[in-house]
Amino acid sequence: METAEKRISKTKVLILYSIAFYTIWTLFEFLWKPVIDDIFHGEISSQIVKTVIIKNLVWVLPAALLVHHYRDDVCIGLKEMFTSKVKWLRYLPVFLLFVLYPLVTAYLHKGSLTLNSDFGAKEIIMYSFVGITEEMVFRGWLLNAMAGKERQNQWKAILLSSLMFVAIHIPTWTIHGELAGVFLHFGFVQVIILSIIFSVTFLKSRNILVPVALHMIFDFLFDMFCFG
Repeated sequence: METAEKRISKTKVLILYSIAFYTIWTLFEFLWKPVIDDIFHGEISSQIVKTVIIKNLVWVLPAALLVHHYRDDVCIGLKEMFTSKVKWLRYLPVFLLFVLYPLVTAYLHKGSLTLNSDFGAKEIIMYSFVGITEEMVFRGWLLNAMAGKERQNQWKAILLSSLMFVAIHIPTWTIHGELAGVFLHFGFVQVIILSIIFSVTFLKSRNILVPVALHMIFDFLFDMFCFG
């Protein structure tokens, strides 16, 4: 009875967390981010506030606290997900794929591998933290909680968290005028596939640093070579 009540409680928290999280971050993208850019005129200082301070406070901290609170009812505990030993050679093919895909894509689109001229300190700050912030929420907490100890609904949890991962990109796509194109040209499918890979590597390795590293490598290389 106690386990069932705790599981129901966790489900309610997942729903409330998701509503609050998406609401807060949508407001941030549309309303608060421009205000921060106006207050902090330098690109670097603005990026530090948005990515290093605010995103860690809104994304990483609540997710870590929730994983710790529900440590008996999540698939992988907070300490374990940072300390589990990883056989990195096992994931070498995945890392090679994550290196080659952006490079090949850039070469096919541009005919050469030239660095994006706009890539600089702002992007380095952003992509240095995007892996841990996004992975802590979508794999470390949401997937982890939905999969649970029994992992009976593992693939349902993977697919649902992947759809939720797509949804968090919608405000950004909307602001940049990319929303229609992303769905018309099925660009969102790439995000789903990436999320599934992040999810599987997390559950297999039981270490959040594996998807964090994959996420960072992909975003760094994609922005460095595929844009601009």
